[in-house]
Amino acid sequence: MKTVNSMNLKFLSRSVNEAFARTAVSGFLLSLDPLLEELNDVKTAVSEAVTNAIVHGYKNSIGYIYISVSVKEDRRVTIKIKDKGCGIPDIEKAMEPLFTTGGEERSGLGFSVMDSVMDKIKVTSKEGSYTTVTMERRFSSKGE
Repeated sequence: MKTVNSMNLKFLSRSVNEAFARTAVSGFLLSLDPLLEELNDVKTAVSEAVTNAIVHGYKNSIGYIYISVSVKEDRRVTIKIKDKGCGIPDIEKAMEPLFTTGGEERSGLGFSVMDSVMDKIKVTSKEGSYTTVTMERRFSSKGE
């Protein structure tokens, strides 16, 4: 399927930039004239993935977060969020609901939330190197 539009972002892993990422991605997707629910779901998923990169990927350091978004002819949107932080030693364990390495203030539901609002989620990671979260969602046509 042919890509009809795409964008890339790079920003520092500061917590204040989570709102920027969410707003930038949702603003980019406005060209699809999405349903409000679809847009809110994507904003939620982006927030969770970026927050994971900030809190877990870079822990007590600052690095870059990279986001790429592509829109296909069939209105399928792919969002990739990557950090070059510490990586995830056990992806399967990290994706379990309520599992967290972030302390008592973290719920451990980030991946579960992403999975519940997106059609597909894939996590790749190399310990000590990077983590990439790839999410897909097909946007409906207004008439569907």
